[in-house]
Amino acid sequence: MEMLNAHVNRIDLAYTRRGQGPALVLLHGHPLDRSIWDALAPRLEPCFDLIIPDLRGFGRSSAPDGPYSLADMAGDVAALLDQLGIPHAALAGHSMGGYIALAFCQIFPQRVRSLALVASQVAADPPDRRPARYEAAAMVEQHGMQIIADTFPEKLTARAELQPRLQEIILRQPPRGAAQALRAMAERQDSTGLLPGMEFPVFFVHGTADALIPVQRAREASALVKHGRLIELDAAGHMPMLELPEETAAALRQLE
Repeated sequence: MEMLNAHVNRIDLAYTRRGQGPALVLLHGHPLDRSIWDALAPRLEPCFDLIIPDLRGFGRSSAPDGPYSLADMAGDVAALLDQLGIPHAALAGHSMGGYIALAFCQIFPQRVRSLALVASQVAADPPDRRPARYEAAAMVEQHGMQIIADTFPEKLTARAELQPRLQEIILRQPPRGAAQALRAMAERQDSTGLLPGMEFPVFFVHGTADALIPVQRAREASALVKHGRLIELDAAGHMPMLELPEETAAALRQLE
């Protein structure tokens, strides 16, 4: 699929667009890029007009100097939709992409048709987690992406055959963007209070073997949403779109 490019908010945002139907924006996690959705896209394009960007600082998009915020990254998505003439969309965010989707819901609630949080959460980082984010950001800026690529894939999935691909994706990310996004995640606000006011459908798609964000957090959050639904994927870790693509696609098709 041909990569497209949009100039928004003084940066270049790389994206692909494929499929037919209502718009669905797929937002990748950290420290990854839009390629994590490659296995899902053919399963979703009969149902949706898929908009799949590399977020600010990742993939083929610009990695400007920081600081970044999740609101900045949500604003990039809104500006991309503006350029494409799309007033409303469903959003599916993986991990960090879910945090950005939640920021989008807070800033542009009238533009959200439905929401899926994939291996993500609504809670902010606890105080004892934030220093680790800042330390990791400094290490990435000093030493590059190898330090993450060496250890993080096995945390993302227990499936050994997927880990080399994830390592490859991590290694091609710009260290500046990965570091600034770590700081943005450390500073994010708790979004739990948004959930009861959401009038659109909200889906929580979560692997029961997620080693980074326990499935219990999705269970608790889904109970707070008026039109919420929890889809648990047995034995999937933090990368259900790669581990169980058909099951994950089936869950996201409900965003219609």
